[in-house]
Order: sequence, then C-alpha cells, then structure tokens
Amino acid sequence: MQLKLPYSHTGKVMPGNGSEWMLLQEGKKSHVSMAESLLDSISEIIESVACTEIEQETFIHFGSYLYRASAVITELKMDNNVPTSTTEVLQSLSKSIALAKDLTKQCQQLEHTIEGSGISTIAAELEDVIRSVGKDLSLIPYSTKGEKEYTEIAARSLSTEMKNAKFVAPGTQGSRQGELGRQELTLGDKLNKGSTTNERDLYSIDIDLYSIDIQVSMGNLQMLDTPSLSVNNSIGSTSSRNQTTTDSWSGVSLVSLPAMTQYMEPLYDTFFCPLTKKIMDDPVTIESGVTYDRKAITEWFNKFENPEEISCPKSGKKLRSKMLNENVALKGTIDEWKERNETARIKVARAALSLASTENMILEAIDDLQSLCQNKQYNRVQIRNIGIIPLLANFLDYKSRNVRCATIQLLHQLAEDDDDGKETVSKIIDISKLIKMLSSNLRPIRHASASLLLELSKCQFFCIKIGKVSGGILMLVTTKYRQSIDEYTSAAAQEILKNLEKSPNNIKLMAENGYWGPLLNHLIEGSEEMKMEMACYLGEICLGPDSKAYVAEMASSALVNMVCSGNSLSRSAAFKALRQITFYQPDHQIIVKAGIVKIMVEEMFARTIHSEPMNSKNEAAAILANVFESGLELEKLQVNVHGHRMDSDYIIYNIINWINNSTPEDFNINLIRILLCLMKFPKASATIVSVVKETEASHNLIELINNPNEELVIISIKLLIKLSSFMGHTLSDKLCKTKGQPESLVQNITEVALITEKHSVSANFLAKLPHQNITLNLALLNKNIVPTIIESINWIQRTGTRTSRHASTYLEGLVGTLVRFTTTLYDYQVLSLGRDYSFTSLFTELLMKTSSDEVQKLSAIGLKNLSEQSVILSKQPQIRKNRCRKSFMSIMCFTCNESKDEMISLCPIHRGACSSQDTFCLIDAKAVDRLLACLDHDNVEVVQAAISAVCTLLDDKVNLDESVKVLCDMDAIKHVLNVVKEHKEESLLQKSFWIIDRFLLKGGIETASDISQDRLFPATLISAFHHGDDCTREMAEKILRHLNKMPTISINFSM
Repeated sequence: MQLKLPYSHTGKVMPGNGSEWMLLQEGKKSHVSMAESLLDSISEIIESVACTEIEQETFIHFGSYLYRASAVITELKMDNNVPTSTTEVLQSLSKSIALAKDLTKQCQQLEHTIEGSGISTIAAELEDVIRSVGKDLSLIPYSTKGEKEYTEIAARSLSTEMKNAKFVAPGTQGSRQGELGRQELTLGDKLNKGSTTNERDLYSIDIDLYSIDIQVSMGNLQMLDTPSLSVNNSIGSTSSRNQTTTDSWSGVSLVSLPAMTQYMEPLYDTFFCPLTKKIMDDPVTIESGVTYDRKAITEWFNKFENPEEISCPKSGKKLRSKMLNENVALKGTIDEWKERNETARIKVARAALSLASTENMILEAIDDLQSLCQNKQYNRVQIRNIGIIPLLANFLDYKSRNVRCATIQLLHQLAEDDDDGKETVSKIIDISKLIKMLSSNLRPIRHASASLLLELSKCQFFCIKIGKVSGGILMLVTTKYRQSIDEYTSAAAQEILKNLEKSPNNIKLMAENGYWGPLLNHLIEGSEEMKMEMACYLGEICLGPDSKAYVAEMASSALVNMVCSGNSLSRSAAFKALRQITFYQPDHQIIVKAGIVKIMVEEMFARTIHSEPMNSKNEAAAILANVFESGLELEKLQVNVHGHRMDSDYIIYNIINWINNSTPEDFNINLIRILLCLMKFPKASATIVSVVKETEASHNLIELINNPNEELVIISIKLLIKLSSFMGHTLSDKLCKTKGQPESLVQNITEVALITEKHSVSANFLAKLPHQNITLNLALLNKNIVPTIIESINWIQRTGTRTSRHASTYLEGLVGTLVRFTTTLYDYQVLSLGRDYSFTSLFTELLMKTSSDEVQKLSAIGLKNLSEQSVILSKQPQIRKNRCRKSFMSIMCFTCNESKDEMISLCPIHRGACSSQDTFCLIDAKAVDRLLACLDHDNVEVVQAAISAVCTLLDDKVNLDESVKVLCDMDAIKHVLNVVKEHKEESLLQKSFWIIDRFLLKGGIETASDISQDRLFPATLISAFHHGDDCTREMAEKILRHLNKMPTISINFSM
C-alpha cells in the first residue's frame, strides 16, 4: 500500500510524519468557525444599530466600521494558508465584538430613559471597542503575495483609521466639527466638486466593504503630471431609514477614480515612452540605444523626408539606420506589471461601483473596466468572477441614461466571444429590463440593448430563459416589424429571433405572437422530428384573422405530405394541425389546391389501418366538415379517382349509414356537420332525404337526442330541423314513439336559469315540425308541456333576452310551439287548452311586447288561426223562458217585473256571443289595433302575417257591414294603403287589394273618397294592373272599376 504524503497548496511535501499537517488542518477548521461566528455577531450588531433611534449618527458610524471590518474577516475565512497566529487575533476580536454586542443591547434597553451622560459613556466605550478592533486588525499576519497584497493594503488602511476613531457625543458637536474641518478633504467632498449633483445609488448592493489605501510613487507621478493621491474608500451602514454620512469617509485625497486605478504599483521611468509620456505597449530600441513605443517612433521617422536627417528624439543623435529592435525583456516586465495592476484596477472599480456615490464615479469605473476588457479575455473572466456583474445588473434601472447605456455596453463586452460569459450575464441580469429598453425613446440605449440581446441570444441558456420572460418574444416580434422607426434595432431583433429558434418552445411563442415564419420554415424544411413538433404546435395555436390564409397556404402541402407518409405519429400531428387550420375557414381554393379534400375523402372511405392508435376517419371527417363550412361549392367537386362527388349517392349513403348510437360521438358530430353542409345544395339535399326515408336514419337521428353529449344532441337536432321541411310528419311520428320524447325538448327554464343552445334548437325543432300533426300536438298536451312553455315565456319577458345570446331564438321556438296548437282547434282537448290559457290574449300581448320579428310574425299567425274559429265558436244565444208560464194568456199578461230574461250582448261581427277567451274574438281581445300597427313593420313576413289576421275579419262568414265599420273607425284603410305603396310582393298586394275591395264595397262614399284621394295609390294600382300576375291584375282591375277608372263589367270574385 502506497503512503500518501501531505502536500501544501504549492505542491511541496509537508515536513514530518503528517501529524503536524493534520494539526494545521485542524487549525484551519478552527479559524473558519471563529470567523463565521464573528461575522454572525457583526451582522446582529449592524441590525441593532440600524434600528436605534437615538444618536443615529454615532451608531451608524460605529456600524460602518464593523461592516468594513467584516470584509477583512471574510477574506481570512476564505484564505487556506493563514498562519497559526491568526487564531489568537480572531480570539481577541471575538472579545471586542462580544463587548460591542453587550453595549448595543444596553442602549436598546435604555433607549427611552437614558440620559445625556449615559450616551457619552456608551459612545466612549464604543470608541474603545473600535480602536481595539483596529489594533487586532494590524496584528493579522499576511504571508502570501499576489492578490492577497490588496487585502493586506486594505486591512492596514482600515486598521489605522479605526485606531484613531472618534465618535460624536452630546456636547462635543462643535469640537468634532472643528476637528473635521482640519482634516484632509473627504472623498465625498472631492467628488461633489466634480459633479453638480450628488446622486446616490437607489439599490441595495453587494459591495467591497473595506477601505482601499494605495500610495503612489511621487517620482513617477510627477513625470505624468499627475498630483499625489491617497485613496481610502468606505461605506456606512444603509437601511430604509439611514443613509451613508460624510463621517464614514476620512483622510482621503482623490482627483478621479481612473487616474488612481491606473498605477497601483510603483512605476519605473523605463516603462514610459519618451515621445508619448505613456506606458509603452510595444517597446523597441533604436540605433542610439533609446527605447520607444513602436508606433510612436515609427510616426517620428515618417516625419523626415530625407533619411539622412533622421535623429534620435531624445539625444538628438543622427541615425544611420531606422532598424527597430524589440526590447523583449522590457516588454515582458511591462506586461507583468500591467497584469498585476489590472487585477488591482478591477478591484478598485468594483469598490467604486459598490459605493456608486455619484454618476461620475460610476461612469469612470465602467470606463476603466471597458478598457481592461478590450482584447483581454483573462480580464473579462476576472471581472465576472469578482462579482461585478450583479452590480452592473442594478445599474440597468439607474436614473441616468448615460449610466444605463455604459452598463449595457460593458455587459456586452463581458459576454462577447465567450460562451461562459454569455451564460453568466444571462443568469444574473433581468432580461425583461433589456427587452423593455428596445422601445426606449433614446436611440443609443435602444441600440446598446439590441446589441447585448443579440450577443446573449447566441447562448443556449439565454434562449431557454427568454421564453419564460413574460411578453419577451412579443416585444422582439413587435420591434422586428418596426423597421421604419429604427432600422438597426429592427434588424437586430430579427437576428435575435433567428438565434432563438434553437429552442422549439421559442418558435411556438413566436407563432403565438404573430411571427409564423420560423414555425412554417421548420415545418417545410426541417427534420422529420422537427416537422412533427412544429405540426403539434400548429395544432395548438389559435390563428388570427390576418394569418389564417397565409398559414393555410404555406402549411397545407407539407401537412398533406405528412398525412401520406405512413408514420402514425407524424400523421397524428398533421391531422391535428390540418384540423386547426381548416377550423378558421381560410380561402377554400387554397385547401382544394393543396389536395386536402381528396386525401380526407380517401382516409374516410378507402384507407384502413387497424394498428393506428388514432381514428383517422374521425379526423378526416372533422377536416372535411371544416372545409365545407367555409363555403366550398361541392356539387362539381370530384373527390376521388372514380369520379365521385360529395353529392354522389355512394358518398351520402355511407355517411348516413355510419350515423348511429354505436358510432363514436365525435365521429357522429363530424358526419352530421358534413350532411348539414350538403343540405345547402338541391341535388345533395334530395339524395339525403331519400336515403333517410329508405333507411332507419330518421330513427337513429331522433335516438341521438337522448345522447348525453350535448354537442351531439345540438348538431342532430339541427339536421332534423332541416329534414322537417321534407319529412316532417314522419319525424313527428317517430319522435312521439321515442322514449322520453317529446317532453325532454322543453325544459322549465326557471329551474335552469341559463338558456343554452340546446334549449334553443330543441324548442325550434318542435316549432318547425308540421303544425297540423295532431299526434304530436296531443303528445305535447298530454305531457303537460304547455304550462312549462307559458311559464318560460313569462320568465323571458320579465328578465329580457339579453340574459343569454340564445334567449331570443329560444323564445321564438316556444311561441312557435304554442302556435302549432292553433291549427288543431277542431280537437276538443286542444280547444279546451286554448281557452284555459287564453291564447288570444297571450298572442296579443306577445305581438307588441317583443323586439323579435319572428315572435311578432308567429303571434300574428296564431291570432289568424284563432280568429278563423271565432265564427264557428260564436253562437246565437237562446232565451231562457219561465217554465211557470204555459198558456198564451199568461204570455200576453207578461209584466215588466216578470220579463227580466237574461240578455247576452252579441258580437256585431260574428253575430253571436263572443269573448276573447271562449271564441277567440280579436275585437274583444283588442288585438286589431296591434295588428294594424304591425302593417307598418319593415319586415315583410310580419306584415303578411298581420294582414292575413285582419283578413279574417272581412270574410264572407262575418257581418261584413259591421266589420268594415269597426275597421274604418280604427283607420285600417290608411295602414292598408301604406302596405300597397311600400311593398311590391305579389301576395301582399293581393291581400291588400282584397281588403280595399271590401272597403269600397261596404265602406260607402266616404271610404271611397279617402281611397281615391290618395295620390300615390292610383299609380301603384295601375302599375300592379300592368305588371302583376293574373290574380293581382284581376283584383287591381276590380278596384279601378270601383273608382270609375275603367268601364264597369260584371265580375264575380272572392278571396
């Protein structure tokens, strides 16, 4: 077994048998634990002093010192090569910190009762603690060089300051101010002289907490014409209530941060070019033995036209040769010096960014870091590792535009040409802030943020992260389309989006935000896996009105090819995408051109793959239904190689044969959708009706009404409504024989409270079935459906039709269902129903208390049907005679008191006892005025229904003289004349002329005068006589004869 020897961090074998090394390791663990304990105690003290309300300045000053000392302790904790004596120093520090902790607790306990003398005592004791800590810091041994020299310099400076610390106490304010006045100008004062406004950082920043004290060689600086400077930067404790005070700064002389940071080590005269007075980048030696910077001496030589006149700039000696010899040794020395000092400059810049006292300080620190980053990858790594990027991230919100712009430019440098740098920046900064800056009013900020985002977009981590930024992709897409506003930013956004395509999720987000190019390109040209993923995304994204045609045109062919590929996963994704595309009903020519219809028909009727996990027939049916609903002309569209069209018997028979309860619900829905589209075409409609009659399809369709799937129920009823015009009685009979029907078609809406589409189509289905079907009417009556209908009508009238978008059509269906009973009043049960629920009053009220034209039309039709029964139901009253009087003498001796036989008022029009409830009399129901008002309606169907109802009052079976008289009193003739002048429909003209003829026949001279004096009526009458059909011409001729406009010829005509 090989014995492993202990090694030091330098790689050398540790002396002894290993026990000493083990003891050293234990000492390291001990000093780490002590340092952690000290840091915890300091943190507690700082929190306590931040909350102290008395003598805030004193305690903030005290906390500031401890805060800065904690950084030194942190450096010790992280050092793996500390001497053993460090433990003793840490123990001494622990005692001082423990005392400080006790003092702050005492202050908090006595905060509200303490007197001035007590404050002075605590202040004095705190001064002693700080001085003790400063003394301990000066005893810390530093045995390492390199980067630790910076720590040692800072610790020594802080130690000196703490050993001379003095706090402000009551009664000593004046002396303290005098002392401060005698000190050197503070750093804050110097910075305020260079800036008119003292801008403070608004953020909580992780900062360098110990001071920096660097002495610069006076001799070297005199050559640069730079004044002597001594730097000591520190920061006080900051909280929501306390700000850094000028007492946190002491003994500082500073002109500008970059000038200070350039020279951290003593400079040598040989580093400087005699010509430029700057440190040389490429030192070369000329013939005279003097060393210059290559660029400077080359420019010097070029000034001489005559080579013989060339001389050494420093010695003036004539040169025989312009040969330049590289000074390798000096160059190496300068490079090493630069490397060491660049590290120090980075740390000083970090301290300045941590303080962020003024805008100038921030800009100078960023500028110095930018110069360090140029062409030096190592410096970029150092800047990232030292924790500067989190500080820069805070400056993205800084109030100064210059700081924001400079920050973005530095972040760009740190991320440039380095994948680790890109990832680090992407992890730390808030990407949403950069994206927001793309819409900034300031062009430099827009360009800088666009450039940084473009650089970061080359990193995979950024591509993933930006997809999680709310609205990030949307803003980039928007910027891309704003080329007219800022061409550079637009082009950058386009490149960023191109880079973001590395993440498929980003492609989906681009499409969702209106940028479809990447998704469609990958769908067409990508790998099989990418095509499938893009097709899946396309199946999930909702298309906007501006993109549906473009997407359909670009994607259709590629998706059709995927359907034909044979790969089940690709086919499934393609079907899903095609279903989504066609759902938005793009231009049907695009669909036909891509061959989608033929492929889908083949999938439905020819292709069978039993092992496929999806139902391709259902998907194909859904796509075809979407295509046909877009308005595609189907009659001439060939759908397969056999010459079949969609209206072919073969296609329709197979579709209808598939529809039944055993077929999957989705497939049933899509098949019925296809049939509804085919019902728009006469040939296909006739074929569908024929197949339904010959098969059990009508029974299957009605059976689907009981299906629990609401969508299937709705679509089935819609098809049944279409078929009811051709085979209504068959459907009515089958409906009555179906379990649970027809009562399930009408529900009490007061119990549901929300009217749905199912309620609407169900009620309308009952209304569209033949009204004269007594079987269905009696079934509805026996199932006690009428009370539910009337209750629902009253509920809708109270709540209004705006409670649901289906309320209006539902009301129309309910009224239509009631109207069907008025056509079968010959049945005593239906007649009793009409009387019990006073149909005449109900329809009269609906006639005027609705905004639906259909309801008004149906109400007028109902009143017409009821009025036609009035003559039949109205009977002459029989006079009841007194049974006690049997003899003629008794009758002759009839006295006034004994002749009180009951007198019943007779209807002047119907010649019998009438009422709106028992005989459905329109006069008694006061419905005539409302019907006449409907004659002025814009809807022709409403006018036609109303005028038909009025015609029932002028029938030959009524008392025409009385009827004309009643209608004249209501100015009915004016409404009828308006109908003649405003409508040209033959049926309306015929009814209007028939009513006018009745008025001329029975209305007398006054009525004839009113008609003849209407200026427009004669012209309308003559036009109808010339251009109307035979019936219209005949009626117009008769009226012209009444008005003496034509020779009188005996003509018998009845309506």
